[in-house]
Amino acid sequence: MSALPFAFAYPAILGALVALPVIWWLLRLTPPRPKSEVFPPLKILAAVLKREETPAQSPWWLTLLRMLLAAAVILAIADPVFNPRTNSLAAGGPLVLFVDNGWATAPDWQRRVQTAEALIDDAESAGTPVAVAFTADPTNNAVPGTTTAARDMLRAAEPQPLVPDRERAFEALRAALNGTKPGTLAFLSDGAAAKENDATVRQLADLKPAELRLIEGDTTRTIAITGATNAADAMSVTATRLDSAGAASLPLTAQDAQGRAIAAGTVDFQPGQSVASGSIPAPFEMRNDFARVSIDNLATAGSVHLLDDGFKRRRVVLLSGEAGDEFQPLLSPLYYIQRALQPYADLIQPNTPDLAASIPDLLSQNPSVIIMADIGRLPQETYGPMQRWIANGGTLIRFAGPRLAAAPADDPLVPVTLRQGERALGGALSWAEPQPLADFPNFGPFAGMAKPTDVTVKRQVLAEPTPDLAERTWASLADGTPLVTTKPINAGRIVLFHVSAEATWSNLPISGNFVEMLRRIVQLSRSGGVTSEAGAATTAEALPPFRLLTAKGVLTTETGTARPLIPNAKTEPVSNFDNPPGLYGSEDGFTALNVLPNNAELRPLDTAGINVLREGLIGGETWSAKPALFLIAFLLLLADSLVVMFMGGAFSRLRSAARPAAIIAVAVSTTFFLQPSQLRADDSKPGDDQIFQRLDNTHLAYVVTGEQDVDNISEHGLEGLTEFLTFRTTLEPAPPVGLDLTKDELSFYPIIYWPVSASAPMPSTAAINRIDAYMRAGGTVLFDTRDQFSSLDNNGGASSANGERLQQILANLDIPPLEPVPSDHVLTKSFYLLSSFPGRYSGSPLWIESRQDNRASDTKSTASADGVSPILITGNDLAGAWAVDQNGAPMLPTVPPDEMQREYSYRAGVNIMMYMLTGNYKTDQVHIPALLERLGQ
Repeated sequence: MSALPFAFAYPAILGALVALPVIWWLLRLTPPRPKSEVFPPLKILAAVLKREETPAQSPWWLTLLRMLLAAAVILAIADPVFNPRTNSLAAGGPLVLFVDNGWATAPDWQRRVQTAEALIDDAESAGTPVAVAFTADPTNNAVPGTTTAARDMLRAAEPQPLVPDRERAFEALRAALNGTKPGTLAFLSDGAAAKENDATVRQLADLKPAELRLIEGDTTRTIAITGATNAADAMSVTATRLDSAGAASLPLTAQDAQGRAIAAGTVDFQPGQSVASGSIPAPFEMRNDFARVSIDNLATAGSVHLLDDGFKRRRVVLLSGEAGDEFQPLLSPLYYIQRALQPYADLIQPNTPDLAASIPDLLSQNPSVIIMADIGRLPQETYGPMQRWIANGGTLIRFAGPRLAAAPADDPLVPVTLRQGERALGGALSWAEPQPLADFPNFGPFAGMAKPTDVTVKRQVLAEPTPDLAERTWASLADGTPLVTTKPINAGRIVLFHVSAEATWSNLPISGNFVEMLRRIVQLSRSGGVTSEAGAATTAEALPPFRLLTAKGVLTTETGTARPLIPNAKTEPVSNFDNPPGLYGSEDGFTALNVLPNNAELRPLDTAGINVLREGLIGGETWSAKPALFLIAFLLLLADSLVVMFMGGAFSRLRSAARPAAIIAVAVSTTFFLQPSQLRADDSKPGDDQIFQRLDNTHLAYVVTGEQDVDNISEHGLEGLTEFLTFRTTLEPAPPVGLDLTKDELSFYPIIYWPVSASAPMPSTAAINRIDAYMRAGGTVLFDTRDQFSSLDNNGGASSANGERLQQILANLDIPPLEPVPSDHVLTKSFYLLSSFPGRYSGSPLWIESRQDNRASDTKSTASADGVSPILITGNDLAGAWAVDQNGAPMLPTVPPDEMQREYSYRAGVNIMMYMLTGNYKTDQVHIPALLERLGQ
């Protein structure tokens, strides 16, 4: 059930349409048109004798024009609204808002907030409590409460780069309601099922609400990348979408680690297709530089697919103990290895069968993996380079065969000690039957793979039993004998398959498991290649969060509460509250964790058989036709006036030379009124309402750095100072304002607080120029490096990172000479008597514009000018001391903990504000006795 296409805000006004026939009758007459006649008296008398001087009624088209004018005015007063919002709530229980805030809600999050706030406004009018639960938050306080608390929760919420965990949110909601039946339950959904058989709508219906609303946004932009494969000649990308109604072609962009676009491609959806594949063609070396793939014009975490070292194609060297047989290729030792690795790696083979010459040449090409199929002994001079290559991070994979079985036991390039000869299973002289494979252990690269049921081994080389043999075994036969063993050597490793690479010893090479086993081992190798000279670092088991993905698809260094990722799990890691999407590891190597698992598919929510009221988000969809109707009425009135003037002969009196100018003026005026922009609901400029609001009262302002934690402290800090000013002084500032230096008007604010952060983006040249103009025009900027505490540990006295960033900013500003606040400066007595200006810390002085005169500090002097210093600099973190939470409690402790220091920081803020607003007023009070005496004379 959907809302009506449009409705009238004042439908009673439509009753005036009944009066249109009366208006028709009144508009039939038109004023007589004056006539001018040539003098002959007889001609005038002849004209007088005419019975009819002017038409008895106006032309029908003029009457119709006036009827349309009256109808447009009546309809405009009735205020027709297209796609009006249903603003009635069901009675009988609290309003419950079940809000999705996962990755798919990022593009239209503000509209979702507006929709929820409109429902809260309705609940406030009806006196109904409100409960709010967010599906992408780890915890929810969904107990029905006041509308104010609900608004605060809504404004504090943000979209998360996660798939909604609706099951957890529903359990929290059900526990909070404790059997209370909701009145209106509004599910603000992203439209996609969070998992297979998502029964969220049915579970919400089981709460027995009086009314269940399903509010969804535009699902055509819910698109995600679910896979990327580095194929032989291009990168293959898999994407899924929620709305599969029509065809779509989506542009793809591949970026490197610095965020530069280096390749492009497309993925095309056919009508009715929810999953499609595309490609990004690029050379092998360029594809190895891909760090992420994204869909253009979609700023969501799902539209970004992060890539790690596992994505990069490896360079693999293939060596064999015997030459390939062109007439019997299936018996070649390298045939099945080539077929298994061709889609995933670049294969290199020696140009000469002389291993003494070919191995050094192959090592110079920096391979990641070397595979040796049935090679017993290498030339003696090659063992040194091979061992150095392995120690520096190379991966050597060996396959058994007759040559390896006959090789000496002291071979340093095997992971375990081997027995001489091979073991035969199932032959005429053997009591044992061919052995199947056992379950793969829960460690190693094969963890999580299903045990192959169709693989049997007829011959193998055996390992000598050692205490650590089980730890080195990645796969074994059902009787417990090793099938795949390994040995780490510094940063590299050696892996041995105890069977041959062709199908004579087992049918493993002709099974699909052989491909997956080889692929997993190759992915363990270093992606950038290894030389016999370069060193390499080992990787840790638990990968710490390195860069995390935001809901808008941007990588950030803020890791928050994310926990290390365990890469050796049995199943593929899935993003969750503990491990949000991003990169885990370090700059030397990392693993990518994306929002959706590989080959996931977006499906719509299941609402079959459930009585649910479907609605859309408010915002751009709801608009009023009242302004457009008034504009049409005005244009009709203008046309009617021109017609009456023409019929009255007004234009005939104009001189012939002026007629073209009049026609041009009328045409320009009509064109101006017919501009398409005037047909919208409002002719005011965007932001005018905000400007008028900020002109009504004094606002404290702060610079938005783009770092959430820093901006949050700035906002709460200025709110705390605003409350202090309201209670302690006659100044009652309005709520503080965050400023974007690149576009916001700065002249409305007497002072701007700038928390300097070295990790925030460097302000652009245009932004610094605007700050310079603001300071020249009389504004003041308070720079706070917030580094006094960290500088206490700086024995060398060098500037902190924030201090260096401040120097970079000030290098582009024309600032006056600075000095610490003198003891007799007006800042020390503008409201309170102060000797210092502490914040969270108390060791940094407050720097201001120095006086132009260099008089001694013991004289009772005033500032050199009546103006205010355009710049203040401190490192005491004033906003950190002022910041309070919703309950009025301090958010951050002072260093050292001292509530009197916090009180003095508030007083310092009051003095600064009074100094901004009154200048040298306090200092000028010393001249009052002399002025009064002079006036008395």
